[in-house]
Amino acid sequence: MTLNEKLKHKYALSDYGAKGMLRAFVAVTLANLVLMLPVGLLYRLVRNLLSGRILVSSLPFYVCAVAAVCVLIVLTTFFQYRSTFLTTYVESGIRRRSLAEKLRKLPLSFFGKKDLSDLTSTIMGDCAVLETASSHWIPELVGSLISTTLVVVSLFFFNWKMTVAAVWVMPVAFIIVVSSRKVSDRITRTGMKYKLACADGIQEGLETMRDLKSYNAAETYLEGFEKKARAVEKHSIVSEFATAAFVVSAQMILKLGIGTVAVEGAALLASGEIDILTFFAYLLVVSRMYDPLQVSLQNLAAIISCDVRCSRMDEILSCKEQDGEPKLSNSGYNIDFENVGFSYNDGKEILNDVSFTAKQGEVTALIGPSGSGKTTVSRLAARFWDLNRGKITVGGMDISKIDPETLLSMYSIVFQDVTLFNNTVMENIRIGRKDASDAEVKEAARLACCEEFVEKLPEKWNTVIGENGSELSGGERQRISIARAFLKDAPIILLDEATASLDVDSETLVQESLSRLIKNKTVLIIAHRMRTVEGSDHIVVLKDGIVAEQGSPAELSAKAGIYSKMVSTQLKAGGWKYE
Repeated sequence: MTLNEKLKHKYALSDYGAKGMLRAFVAVTLANLVLMLPVGLLYRLVRNLLSGRILVSSLPFYVCAVAAVCVLIVLTTFFQYRSTFLTTYVESGIRRRSLAEKLRKLPLSFFGKKDLSDLTSTIMGDCAVLETASSHWIPELVGSLISTTLVVVSLFFFNWKMTVAAVWVMPVAFIIVVSSRKVSDRITRTGMKYKLACADGIQEGLETMRDLKSYNAAETYLEGFEKKARAVEKHSIVSEFATAAFVVSAQMILKLGIGTVAVEGAALLASGEIDILTFFAYLLVVSRMYDPLQVSLQNLAAIISCDVRCSRMDEILSCKEQDGEPKLSNSGYNIDFENVGFSYNDGKEILNDVSFTAKQGEVTALIGPSGSGKTTVSRLAARFWDLNRGKITVGGMDISKIDPETLLSMYSIVFQDVTLFNNTVMENIRIGRKDASDAEVKEAARLACCEEFVEKLPEKWNTVIGENGSELSGGERQRISIARAFLKDAPIILLDEATASLDVDSETLVQESLSRLIKNKTVLIIAHRMRTVEGSDHIVVLKDGIVAEQGSPAELSAKAGIYSKMVSTQLKAGGWKYE
């Protein structure tokens, strides 16, 4: 593995970022070495003064030398800035886009293992920390180590005893900080748990504010949240103290170097092995050399604490993507489930040996008690998850071998939980097909019975509906979602409780529109209302993850089984009266 590849893996960098970090190492090294030039120039000036060789004619040389050093400092500082800060900012954008692109290609099973606050923390918080690490900590540490090594090697040519007296503290100081790795990892991981718990608490409070107020539970919630916030506060103090214990100890050891240089230099000066100028020069060099190392020790501790964040990010980037052929090879749009078995991450089996066919040109309804696996079936049909065993085909094409985005080009999906964006009504519907004209969007909205409420909005089609459609009712949000499906006009339609939030009149209108939309298409409907599925061509009844019965509504009614019982129960519920 090359150095470039190691950097990419270690710090979750792109190829551009890894090359930029290598340039940053060179830039910081050059900047540190150039800052040593004034010490060398001062050494030469003092030696000439002590020897009486300084002349008026030498002044132009020193003036030019000082000017040249200033120019070099400016140039190397500019090079350092471009190679660290500017490169890092570009890399930070690349990293976030790479994470977003990676998440787009991951199966939903990955998100089932991850908390959304955790993912948000990785994309925003961990990226921000790595941005600081790439622009400050890592280049400065590596640059300081390289430049210090070069200076130390050159010092050995002057006087090896004085050099040893100056450098013995360096490895000791760095060993102290490096030994904090295990402690730092444990503290960082614990800190992340506390912070995620606090973030979850904030999100929970914002999402459930209506319920908290309606049940007078806000005070109880705040008490629980305060405990989470206090836990973050206390752990932050512990974390700072633990880091300081190692870093400050190492810095104290490093400062002993000046003392040993003074003691050793005095002894050598007394014995005549060195002159006063050499003694003076070593004191200047070590004081200049220790300054960047003091900062480097802090940087090293910070880099060590980044290991957890890097591993969290690398976990996402290394996760296996859903892939497949980029071209469709189906013949028709029949959806066949053949002995399908599936379980989520906890290992509990959701579906067991499920087999049925949703035929093109027909409406296939999935019904059954809550938790029977209806929604799971629809998710597997669209390859949001990959099944554990069995096979799902569309027109004879195995969907597990097709690229998910290519596969989804054949589907229009209306979920039970509608997701809308803080944009206009027009643009929220246009998500169904981005190149659709305004006229096409309005026609899709008309088919989904959206015109009635849209015309009453302040700015009609250009009304911004708020985050997740907060300005609309549940039924209005559902109709916008249905309008997207009309606009996409895909050959396969998945409806997951699509009319659950509609009133009876709107449901009737939407179902009439759906009857026009589904002509010669494959339609898979999940519903609890028997009224929604009574016009279906084929019904699949799921119970405890298996196909309990299937057939046409008339056939299932004649069997007097689960379907018949569900119809009877809902008819009784519809005739219930308050007494």
